Amino acid sequence: MIRAWWGNAVECRLFMGGRPRCGSGDGARGNFLLLREPLYLALAENAVDIVPYLFYRKFLFNLWANSRSLTHTGISTGSLMSSSLLSFVLLSRPVTPDMSAVAKVLHARHPELAAEAPDDDELQPAQANSPLIRCGNELVALMSMPAPIPQDPGLWARAARTWPESEAVATDHQGHIIVSLLGKTEQPLVAARLTTAVIGALIATVPECCGVVWAGRVAQPADLWLDASRWSLAPYPDYPFRLWVDILPFRSGTKIGAITMGLSAFVGREIEFVTGKLALPALFDKVAGLSVYLIEHGKVVKDGDTIGASASERIAVRYKNSDVFGGLPVFYCTDEFEH
Repeated sequence: MIRAWWGNAVECRLFMGGRPRCGSGDGARGNFLLLREPLYLALAENAVDIVPYLFYRKFLFNLWANSRSLTHTGISTGSLMSSSLLSFVLLSRPVTPDMSAVAKVLHARHPELAAEAPDDDELQPAQANSPLIRCGNELVALMSMPAPIPQDPGLWARAARTWPESEAVATDHQGHIIVSLLGKTEQPLVAARLTTAVIGALIATVPECCGVVWAGRVAQPADLWLDASRWSLAPYPDYPFRLWVDILPFRSGTKIGAITMGLSAFVGREIEFVTGKLALPALFDKVAGLSVYLIEHGKVVKDGDTIGASASERIAVRYKNSDVFGGLPVFYCTDEFEH
């Protein structure tokens, strides 16, 4: 079964293909870029695909104007959205959410979170229809885009393992809503929790939601997000980190392995775990446990460390660029030692 999913290193690299890239520009086609501003630009073969970019420029101006008009409220705003955790809620048809309704549902689902859409009297008349939701001292931005996201074959190939309808959603969706924490944050877990809570409320409010692409790495169905996002503010380790991190099996010679997809948004590396001892379910449990530990505590596992859940368990960890997954920076883990 593992071989059917991944086969060999060539297929592994295929699944890794088409990831979002960050930077000031790139000439690649069939992908999308999160630029430094950040601007959202679909790069494709014809001029029609510049339309989302033009909508996004208008959106950025509205964010800037709203941020300026809200400064007297004491809300901390920044000039950039948190692009590493930028998420896309896919729509069966383009719609603009009722932000007041989303804020009410968000508060009902998470009473402990002070959540509201900015009042109209806090804004200038031109910005009364604000794309922002206030979550405590943070702002989460939502923007409806009247176009599908650019296709990423690797993303949807990964999603198809556990989501049979993913191919149809990827092909048929007609719009999407960009969701991101506004401003820079040194705590990606905080951004992930708040963004996830808002996405759950958005899905509960907008019936056209059909899927979520998290940080360009993980695609999952809207109904899964609707349920799991209720736990976004739960204490460690009960928050829904599997919405943020996918775990994928592969075969390495006579051994099996698992690679994460999405953990690097929190700690700068993925986990690549190879074992000749564990069965696949036990391997997944090990990778999941280490993933949520790193999300909670940060990059506390160092190059050369030996870790384990008991005194007898020994898992060696090395920092390296993956030999199998196209040089991807990983925590390379193995439970076998040379004597």
